[in-house]
Amino acid sequence: MSRADPHADAQILRAGPSGAARGLVLIHGRGAQASDIAGLAMQFAPADTAVAAPQAAGSSWWPVSFLAPDAVLAPWVASAIGAVDRAVEALVKAGLPQERVGLAGFSQGACLALEYAARRGGRWHSVLALSGGLVGTGDASDPLERDALYGHRDKAFDYEKHLEDVPVLLACHDRDPHIPAARVRRSAEVLGAMGAGVTTRLHPGAQHGMGPGDDAAVRTLWQG
Repeated sequence: MSRADPHADAQILRAGPSGAARGLVLIHGRGAQASDIAGLAMQFAPADTAVAAPQAAGSSWWPVSFLAPDAVLAPWVASAIGAVDRAVEALVKAGLPQERVGLAGFSQGACLALEYAARRGGRWHSVLALSGGLVGTGDASDPLERDALYGHRDKAFDYEKHLEDVPVLLACHDRDPHIPAARVRRSAEVLGAMGAGVTTRLHPGAQHGMGPGDDAAVRTLWQG
């Protein structure tokens, strides 16, 4: 693993039929494996879905909270974006146009899926973030109250791309121990301003995982 590009050698797990009608890039969370999140497709996606799931070095896309200062996160996020690029490229080379490819992730993977969509822009089938929020493009000069971000400073969200009516689903609990509700709401605002069609599902509770009705919402998103 290179310190400059820790995910340069990330393996891409592939699954699904040849000649698929749609594709999903599935991004695992911290401490997990690509094979873990690939199971989401079996549960919720149509049978004609091809999957590409990148594997993070050390099973972690970055070694700290996604709320950490930009100077700490930046090299890890840049490398992770490159790994997702390669997963997308694998599906496109298999014959799927980008607008038939969805991005999805859980926890760290959800943060990365959102950040990738915001930085790359364009047309996507959908973006799904289960327990995640945008990482941001730098540290904010006028930070949000730190209590709302679990003691961390706010970030800037200066994305230059446009998301052309891309359906985005954000699902999280309002007292998730890792993902502040304030960041989920801010992510929805930013992505909506970029042109995405955003649905936000904030559930009461302190769980880190799917909430009531999220399974049906995911099926609806992926079967569109």
